[in-house]
Amino acid sequence: MLAVTSTSAQQASLPGAATLFEASVLVPGDGGAPLTDAAFLVQGGLIRSVGRRGQVAVPSGATRVDLAGKTVMPALVNAHGHPGFQRGLVYGRENYTRDTYLDDLNRAAYFGVRVILSQGIDPGDVAFTIRRDQQAGRAGGARLLTAGRGIGAPNAGPGAAAFQGIAYELTTPEQGRAAVRELAARRVDMVKIWVDDRGGRAPRLPPPIYRAIIDEAHQRGLKANAHVFYHEDAVDLVAAGIDGFAHLVRDREMDDALVAAIVRRGVSVMPNLAGTERGTYAAVPPWFDEPGLMALMRDTVPRPLIDRIRASFAGRDAAAAKAARGRYAILQRSLAKLNKAGARIIMGPDTGLEDHLFGYAEQRELEEMVEAGMTPAQAIVAATSRTAEYLGLRDMGRLAPGTHADFLVLSGNPLADIRQTRRIEAVYFDGRPIDRARLRTRLTAVPE
Repeated sequence: MLAVTSTSAQQASLPGAATLFEASVLVPGDGGAPLTDAAFLVQGGLIRSVGRRGQVAVPSGATRVDLAGKTVMPALVNAHGHPGFQRGLVYGRENYTRDTYLDDLNRAAYFGVRVILSQGIDPGDVAFTIRRDQQAGRAGGARLLTAGRGIGAPNAGPGAAAFQGIAYELTTPEQGRAAVRELAARRVDMVKIWVDDRGGRAPRLPPPIYRAIIDEAHQRGLKANAHVFYHEDAVDLVAAGIDGFAHLVRDREMDDALVAAIVRRGVSVMPNLAGTERGTYAAVPPWFDEPGLMALMRDTVPRPLIDRIRASFAGRDAAAAKAARGRYAILQRSLAKLNKAGARIIMGPDTGLEDHLFGYAEQRELEEMVEAGMTPAQAIVAATSRTAEYLGLRDMGRLAPGTHADFLVLSGNPLADIRQTRRIEAVYFDGRPIDRARLRTRLTAVPE
C-alpha cells in the first residue's frame, strides 16, 4: 500500500528521499503550457516525473507537500552580475571578500535566483574558490559561474573606481589570444569583452583583436560575451561570431538588418533594462513601493540602504530625467523588435552595480521586459530555461523530468501578472527549501 505523508512547504526533504509536490499551477519555464492541478516527484535533487494530481506514480514512503492554491515556476537564472563590491552603504574594492560575495549570492537566492554568471570583474581567487566550494557543498547561495577577468582596450574595462585595474588591457590580437588561454586555464565559464569607447574615455577594441578573442574562445569551447554600445560595433560583432550581448545597442534603435542577423546566427541578447530605467525618474517611482518588491527588500537589505536608494530618486534634474526617458525608449523599441523577430532574449540586468542589488534587479528586469512588450510567459522563459541553456546548464531552468528541482512557490500566478514572481512563499534548490528566515537575519544586519 502506498504511504504518502503530509508535510509543509517549508520542511526539507531528506537527500535521496522521494517527495511529491502538488500545486494548483506549474509553469514549466520552457514555453510549454502551464499545467493545472499539477504534481511532480522529486528524488535525489532531481525532478523524476511531472503530471496531473493523482496521475504521478509515487514510491512507497514518499513525503507529500501540499501546495494547493500555489503556483510553482523555475528559479531565475542571471547571466550578468557583479558580486562582491557592495557592503551596506559602501561600494568599493575593499569590500571584495568571501563574506560580501556570499551575501550577494544569498540575497539573490532569497529573491528566487538560482544561478549567477559574474561577468568579468573577478580578480584573484575569491570567485573561483567559492565556485569550487559550492560544487563540494561547502558554500550556499545562488550557484556561481564566473568569467574571471574581462578583456578590453586600455582603460576600456568596467567604469566604476572599484573596478579599476581588473580587466585585461591589450592592444594586439596575440595579447587577446593569450588572455583567453590564461582564462581557459582557470576554467572560466565565459569570456567577457568590452568593445565600445566607454563614453569617450578609451579607444574602442579594434575588430582584429575581438575577432581573435572570439576565435580563441571558441577553439577552447568557451562562449564570448560582449559589452556593446554602438550599433555599428554590434553589426560587426555578430558577423565575427559573438555568442551574446550583455547590453542592447544604446546609441540608436536596432535596425531590421541587425535584428535579422542576431536571429539568424542565434546570438543571445540581454535587455539589461533595469539600471537605465532608474535614471528616468525625478521623484520616487510608484514601483519602488510595490508591496511584493518592498517586502523582499525589507527582508534582505539594511534599512539605511533602502532609505538611500529611495532618496536617490528625489531631487534629480527634470531635464536629465526626460533625456534618460528618451534613451530608455530606444531600448524598449529594440527589445520589442527582437522579441517579435524571435531573438534569443535572456536575463542579465547588470546586477551588483552600486545600489543595483541582487534579486531586486532581476525581479525589476522581469517587469520591465513585460512593459517593453514581452508577455509574462516570454519573460519567464527568458529568465529561466533560455538563460540556463546559454550558460550550458541544460538540466536547469525548467521543471521537467531529469532537471534539477530548483523552483519557486508563489502565492499568485505570474502568467497573469509578472509581479507575482515576488510573492514568494518558498524557494527550493535541488528539492530542498532554503532557510529564508536565517538569511533574513544575516542580510538585514547593518555592517559595522
